[in-house]
Amino acid sequence: MVPLNYYLILSGILFAIGTSGVFLRRNLITVMLSIEIMLNAVNLTFVAVGRYLGTVDGQIITFFVMTVAAAEAAVGLALVIALFRHRETLSPDAFTALKW
Repeated sequence: MVPLNYYLILSGILFAIGTSGVFLRRNLITVMLSIEIMLNAVNLTFVAVGRYLGTVDGQIITFFVMTVAAAEAAVGLALVIALFRHRETLSPDAFTALKW
C-alpha cells in the first residue's frame, strides 16, 4: 500500500502546476485547463484521505466536485466563446475593461 504522504505530495505538485498555469499563461483556455488541474489535485487529496481513513466520504465528495467542475467547464467555455466572438482574442489582458 502506498503511504498517504506520497499522494499528498503528488497532489501538492499538481496543485502547484495548476497555480503556475493560472498565473503564467496568457490564454483563457489554458487558464481554464489549469483550474481543472487544480480541482483534480484537490480530488486526489479527498480520495487519498478517504482511503487512508477507510471511508468512502472522499469519493463521494469527489463525485460532487467533478459534477460542479463539469458545469463550471461548460459555462466557462461558453463565456470564452462569447468573449472571443466579441474581441477575437483569447488574451486575458484584452478583457480588463468592464464594458463591451
